[in-house]
Amino acid sequence: MEFDFWSFTLENFKAAGSIGGYVSISIIGFALISLIAKKRYNRETRHIGPKWTHPIIGSLLGAIPGCGATIVVSSLYKNRKISFGGLFATFISTLGEGSFVLLGASGEAPDVEANFYAYLTITVVGFIAGIVFGYICDIFGYSADFKNNQQNIEKNENTQTQKYTFARIFIEKIGFYSIIIMSIFLAPTSILALWGSEIASISSITDWVTLSLTVTCIIFYCVSRFIHQHLDLCGGDDFKSTTLHAIIDVAMVVTYVFIGLFVANYIIDVLVGEKTFISWMKSSSYYLILIAALIGVMPGCGGLIVVAVTYMGNPEIFPMAALISAAIASSGDGIFPLIADNRKDGLIVSAGGLIVALIVGYIALFLGFN
Repeated sequence: MEFDFWSFTLENFKAAGSIGGYVSISIIGFALISLIAKKRYNRETRHIGPKWTHPIIGSLLGAIPGCGATIVVSSLYKNRKISFGGLFATFISTLGEGSFVLLGASGEAPDVEANFYAYLTITVVGFIAGIVFGYICDIFGYSADFKNNQQNIEKNENTQTQKYTFARIFIEKIGFYSIIIMSIFLAPTSILALWGSEIASISSITDWVTLSLTVTCIIFYCVSRFIHQHLDLCGGDDFKSTTLHAIIDVAMVVTYVFIGLFVANYIIDVLVGEKTFISWMKSSSYYLILIAALIGVMPGCGGLIVVAVTYMGNPEIFPMAALISAAIASSGDGIFPLIADNRKDGLIVSAGGLIVALIVGYIALFLGFN
């Protein structure tokens, strides 16, 4: 079958925009809640609860279906409001969009009851593993390695004149309001899409809006990152500045989600092929756990979704231990903004998640999770 690069690219634009629809609500909503809390108590909360609770909080957030939690926690970690153990726990326990596949969002799910049991089992195992290994990280004292970018930005701001160039107008006006309007429009349809549903009467409009959101976010991110950087675009504590800061995060997330989806789907669908993936899935259980973990650790949710669909189609020959391994190794879409902000810690999360996935996967196989 001939590969249609243009159609493939458009589909990934739409997929990233659909994810951006609900991710934007999460990021903007959390930013505004933080602003309200800060104004109410007249101080900025340094952490979410005592530090000793962070692995538990992170693992709880990761257990929420979808990738929104990992993206929000990555933002919290960037702002030093959650420990590395809490961050790691979130990525260990998350199933990303693979959770919706197991919960019946896919036509590949013929046995809803069995898949729901698998979902609960994997969620519980991932939740416990997240807490355990999150505490191990915090006990050993690993912490964020972010440079104090804010001080550097403030230093540059003092030496630059604030001019309303076209780039600044695009960031503060055109792009800002466009992303907000499209995000609000897409919020309900994006959530429904995760369950395989849609609002049929506006499906054609939704396709164009998802595509437009991705394109706008990519342009917005490139302009703010490379053309109009180091200016005081969101340095205040008011509603507009807080929302603008959140929109910048949304644009970055959607940009990296698109890049991740494009690369992962190209590798899975084009370079390797579905049949090869399925043949890998049907190999020895011991090798299968390793293969599933390696596929799961691929950035984004694509690898885990492939493993989950294969498990649902071949439950009699595919051990649940391999699915658990893939689920723990998977970082969901939250890995993209994390790597963008802090490449070192992003790679540590991915590598650490792979190691934990193999440990837990082989323990699950030994305990008879079939």
